Amino acid sequence: MDSPPLTQFRCILVCQNRSCQRNGSAALLEAFQALDLPQVFASGSDCLGQCSSGPTVQVLPDRTWYCRITVSDVATIAQQHLQADRPVQHLLHPRFHPPSTPNP
Repeated sequence: MDSPPLTQFRCILVCQNRSCQRNGSAALLEAFQALDLPQVFASGSDCLGQCSSGPTVQVLPDRTWYCRITVSDVATIAQQHLQADRPVQHLLHPRFHPPSTPNP
């Protein structure tokens, strides 16, 4: 008997340090926690070390970093990344995901 395919479990870390909180990370965490997606867990985290780019969000185990995220970005991340496995390119943190350079 074949077993159903495994759905990838993901953990979303939302920085809750002071500079991120000043930029709305508490509301951002609430928005991620309100998502009705099985296999997705959202949690606040200590400082993720990207204070000048906050609020910062990390998706694990993908090791995808998003920066300057707002509550209005949550639905896009949920649909494109968490459900369709396509990271949201324009929200990626350039320090961890540098833009690719087109070949001449």
